[in-house]
Amino acid sequence: MAGEKAATLPRKTYEKELLRLQTELVKLQEWVRAEGARLVVVFEGRDAAGKGGTIKRVAEHLNPRVARIVALPKPTERERTQWYFQRYAEHLPAAGEIVLFDRSWYNRAGVEHVMGFCTKEEHQLFLRQCPIFERMLVEDGILLRKYWFSVSDDVQQERFRQRLDDPTKRWKLSPMDLESITRWEAYSRAKDEMLVHTDIAEAPWYVVESDDKRRARLNMIAHLLSTVPYHEVPRPVLDLPPRPPSTGYVRPPRDLQTYVPDHAAGL
Repeated sequence: MAGEKAATLPRKTYEKELLRLQTELVKLQEWVRAEGARLVVVFEGRDAAGKGGTIKRVAEHLNPRVARIVALPKPTERERTQWYFQRYAEHLPAAGEIVLFDRSWYNRAGVEHVMGFCTKEEHQLFLRQCPIFERMLVEDGILLRKYWFSVSDDVQQERFRQRLDDPTKRWKLSPMDLESITRWEAYSRAKDEMLVHTDIAEAPWYVVESDDKRRARLNMIAHLLSTVPYHEVPRPVLDLPPRPPSTGYVRPPRDLQTYVPDHAAGL
């Protein structure tokens, strides 16, 4: 219900449904490949909103030759002189491919605008051109899906705190992430303005409530699957051939090769 915090999803329930949805994602992948479709999924939201974890679960069982993650670093000096959308356009999918954008051209509507990395004129130009750019993609046959991961300030703060304490996650936390705490309202206003200009009929925004990561992942994947008219593609029948009898091959002595030490034996 709106305004009420849902109960945390039990892990067993979450893992069972996640596996079912990931199985459907594999079917979607095979449909994309067979039909020569082009699918683009944009993941946006505040820092620590759960985008990265969701992208991992989406791509976990997919063929990296079909589905790839695009997470671009800051633009080079040369890229700064290009048309803004140019460096993103070169990563768009060809026939039979899926591209997952871990942040996208919407950087200009968010962090670049709020942190002053672009001018006001550049920001306004983006808001005018973005709907045109996305309509062009859709008119050309690309399936474009855009998800905004919405996280509350309290949950974001707690996730930042966990990253500070976890050596495996500390790399996710940058000085800019921490500064976003002090600019919460500025980011909120930037997001609201972005939605006004870019939530278009041809490529609408879908908001994912992400205070509960498990629910967010399941909800996003289930929704994505529901918006694509895929079907299961018949698979070729495969049979394991019988192993042929030995023809006298003898394996070289072990001491002629360098083996990785058995670290596991000491656990």
